[in-house]
Amino acid sequence: MIIPLENPVLVHEDFGKQKKTEELQLDNIIPTSKTSSDDDVFLAPEVNAFGRQFRDYADANNERQKSVEEFYKTQHTNQSLDFVKKMRHEYGKLDKMVMNIWECCELLNEVVDESDPDLDEPQIQHLLQSAEAIRKDYPDEDWLHLTALIHDLGKVLTLPQFGGLPQWAVVGDTFPVGCAFDESNIHHKYFMENPDFNNPNYNTKTGIYSEGCGLENVFMSWGHDDYMYLVAKENGSTLPSAGLFIIRYHSFYPLHKAGGYTHLLNEGDKDNLKWLHVFNKYDLYSKSKVQVDVEKVKPYYMSLIKKVRNFTFISFEDE
Repeated sequence: MIIPLENPVLVHEDFGKQKKTEELQLDNIIPTSKTSSDDDVFLAPEVNAFGRQFRDYADANNERQKSVEEFYKTQHTNQSLDFVKKMRHEYGKLDKMVMNIWECCELLNEVVDESDPDLDEPQIQHLLQSAEAIRKDYPDEDWLHLTALIHDLGKVLTLPQFGGLPQWAVVGDTFPVGCAFDESNIHHKYFMENPDFNNPNYNTKTGIYSEGCGLENVFMSWGHDDYMYLVAKENGSTLPSAGLFIIRYHSFYPLHKAGGYTHLLNEGDKDNLKWLHVFNKYDLYSKSKVQVDVEKVKPYYMSLIKKVRNFTFISFEDE
């Protein structure tokens, strides 16, 4: 997958400065929630689409929960450092078929996330639900609207034309590899079957890393987050650093939900984590059976896409 940006206009100089232009902006202070023109501010629901608490993994008698637990058993067993390095090398080439952002969004109609205990709707609805919820509360932060729209696009890796990777190699909570698997990870017991679990080079708190090394220097379990991050970063996306951080770590629940792995963060990570906490509220709690009218909101998101009009996606079909 490639995002060639021949004439990028999505500009941000750095996280702490604001430039007065017509381009997408990132304020130097995280704004409070703003009321939209219709006063329709996002309120997090108390229960998910199945009438249960969000991210509830405890009901072992529920069929959906059983499949989710089986998913994590497979993921935790197979996501080793060697596997991650192999996937990053293979998919980091970004050298196949071209498609644009909206075409990639529409492909997500064919994807249902098997790791998600909260929703079994097509993924395009999740993108639009989270983006629309953010837009209502933060109408001036259009960089964040765009980030919400594209944050899960890497899930197309499950489709045949993108390599047909198994879901355990695409979705689910992410975590660092190359160091001890923190107990904040969901279904931590299944890491015992991972080849890295008893490796003395990898099973200490810091492993191959050091305190405060920064997440940029950490290998994360392979999936749609890391893939989409590579797509944006390697092709010169000028999303602000907080946008790239959100894309790469939005599934890193052991960090931003449970507070694990904080010893690996540097100061830049801590700043960007504040934005991820803002985003996570909408990524998680906007999941609903009530669907967004795609054609109604499409013109707005197409206007954002035009600001990065050369944002195109590459799949992994045979040449």
